Amino acid sequence: MNLPVHVPHLFPVCENQLRIGGQSLTELSKRIGGTPFYAYDSGMIGRRVAELRQAMPADIHLHYAIKANPMPALVGLMAGLVDGFDLASAGELRVALETAMPPARISFTGPGKGDDELRAAANAGIVVNLESEQEMQRLARIAAASGLRTKVLLRINPDFELKSSGMKMGGGPKPFGVDAERVPAMLTRLRELPLEFLGFHIFSGSQSLKAEAIKEAQRSTLDLARRLARHAPTPIRLLNLGGGFGIPYFPGDQRLDLSAIGEHLASLMPAARRDFPEAEFVIELGRYLVGEAGVYVSRVLDRKVSRGQVFLITDGGLHQHLAASGNFGQVLRKNYPLLVGNRVACDAVCNATVVGRLCTPLDVLGDNMPVGHAQIGDLIVVLQSGAYGLTASPTAFLGHPAPAEVLV
Repeated sequence: MNLPVHVPHLFPVCENQLRIGGQSLTELSKRIGGTPFYAYDSGMIGRRVAELRQAMPADIHLHYAIKANPMPALVGLMAGLVDGFDLASAGELRVALETAMPPARISFTGPGKGDDELRAAANAGIVVNLESEQEMQRLARIAAASGLRTKVLLRINPDFELKSSGMKMGGGPKPFGVDAERVPAMLTRLRELPLEFLGFHIFSGSQSLKAEAIKEAQRSTLDLARRLARHAPTPIRLLNLGGGFGIPYFPGDQRLDLSAIGEHLASLMPAARRDFPEAEFVIELGRYLVGEAGVYVSRVLDRKVSRGQVFLITDGGLHQHLAASGNFGQVLRKNYPLLVGNRVACDAVCNATVVGRLCTPLDVLGDNMPVGHAQIGDLIVVLQSGAYGLTASPTAFLGHPAPAEVLV
């Protein structure tokens, strides 16, 4: 039997079938009522959080960035595993407030918050991460009109970036946060407003697999916070250090060395506690917590050969998993790990291209991959699909039904 290459076997394989949440893929498909669907393994999520707890210093608080996967059942699960939430819309706020997470442990990040969103956040008693001077003034007017004293962080656009990151969120001109050099004047103005200053949110990038880059960013984050704290109206009580922890997607990707990051952060904490004696220190993660715990499953509807190339046409596609198609930020398209979930291994492996049923050549889930043994009715599984999957996809394109989502 030949196992597919470049497949991170995070899920067990029993009787040549992938098992998700203790169920075989065919059993799970029958239970759901068909394909396509996303499935998220709650046990794997719990183990990932436990690994982080063990690796990080004990006084580091762990927050979940809901944008990675806002499925209500999954967010409810996370409420019992992490110390807080970060959200980026009124819709995510509604999901968060339906969980057991206390509002004071929830923060609202993102540029362009509307007055209705600021008002909802203030009324809910959550922390607002201010992205600009204008947003600060608008929130102050809303707080004054309602008699509330809303808790705020300043989101900082740092003067450095997270090197080797998939998405750089700081270091140059950015729509996110306040440029570090503008913060002192903003803090001076904040003293006069009916807002309760807690501290800083400093996020420099995401999806890095380089421990050294994350360690450097954490050092720089603490140094920047020290410089800015000299201008703060009150002592720092909350310091969000960002995240940036990546997961492997593509051939050649190496897993992040979590222990090295934890050990380095532990070495930074004595000085950080001395300089910020009242602060709570937060690491905020999304993809790293849930990305590897999810799969996207579609069924082969047709198998055809075109000029010598085998195509597997499925009932899924880019409208449900844009990232796997390569159209969610990839400059040069690379394949997500993909396999035939109900017949993982096969003696005679040949390559095939996996596509959806949309009328566009962009609708490719896997290009020239060793899944050519799949037949009509087989189940194609895209791994690493627990983050930025369904809600990051153009589900209305061509009007196909939305896929199911289950937490198992």
